[in-house]
Amino acid sequence: MSPNFLLFASDASPGPSINSRTEASLEPTPSDRESLRLLVIGSRHGVTTTIQTLHRLRFAEVSDWSPLLPAPTPGEVMSILTRTILLN
Repeated sequence: MSPNFLLFASDASPGPSINSRTEASLEPTPSDRESLRLLVIGSRHGVTTTIQTLHRLRFAEVSDWSPLLPAPTPGEVMSILTRTILLN
């Protein structure tokens, strides 16, 4: 997973901070993170086109998505992307 997706709070700029955490503890802890899953379901062509479009938009690498999996609806496939975000 690309670390570039991690979102940081807007108050992470240098300088004095009113945050109660010390400088040494600015690294995110597991409780500061949330795992999100994005699911694309549709035809094989529709899913792969969407994944490639999101790649061109620099949202996610194609390799970050799961392989195409059978969807609950016959004739459809799905792919899942899992990302971790930092909570405010």
